[in-house]
Order: sequence, then C-alpha cells, then structure tokens
Amino acid sequence: MGLPERIREYLTELARHRGIINYRDLAKALEVQPPNTIHQVTVALEMLMQDDRANGAPFLAALVVSKIRNGLPAEGFFSFARSLGRFRGSDTRPAALACHVRELQSAWDYWGRLDNRF
Repeated sequence: MGLPERIREYLTELARHRGIINYRDLAKALEVQPPNTIHQVTVALEMLMQDDRANGAPFLAALVVSKIRNGLPAEGFFSFARSLGRFRGSDTRPAALACHVRELQSAWDYWGRLDNRF
C-alpha cells in the first residue's frame, strides 16, 4: 500500500473521531522515512485532494494542520485547493479559516461515516 492510501486509511479513521493531526505527527504515525518526510506527506495529501475533488468528496486533507498556523493547514493546502477550484478566497486568515472550517466539518461528516470509502 502506497503512502496516499495509507494516509487515506489513517485520516478516515481519524474523521470518525472528529480529530485533526499535524503534518509531523502524521508522518511519525505512518513511519514515513527520511529524507523530506513532510514533503512526502504533502505530496500524498495533494494526491488525495485531487481524488476527493474528482469524486465530489470533501477534502480529507483538511484534517491535517500546521503547528505554526494555529490549527490551519499549511498555505500549500489553500493554494492547491484554489488550483482545484475549491477555494476562491485570499490567503488572509479570515478567508482561509472560513474555508478550512467548511472543509473540516464536511470531511468529518462525510469521511466519518463507515460507508464512505473509495
């Protein structure tokens, strides 16, 4: 099983508990090996975002947040969401926060149900 699939499985279980996790803790939980562990996680999350958009599902990647952004995902999440047509706001805190709250709530509701698996 590749990293994107492992992340999807892990985050789907986390969604059932309405949880969040930061990038580093996710890398540790999945024992992602150096070098560039956070980059590996980020690339895999972007793959999940592409799949979620293609399937009309909320972004499961919304469960992954940055320690330094006070509970928000890294800026790359919003840039990638914008490139996928799911975020039209600016990168300012109010717009990013509103987007994240919507995506996170939707992800918990959607992915937290047992019958939502690709």
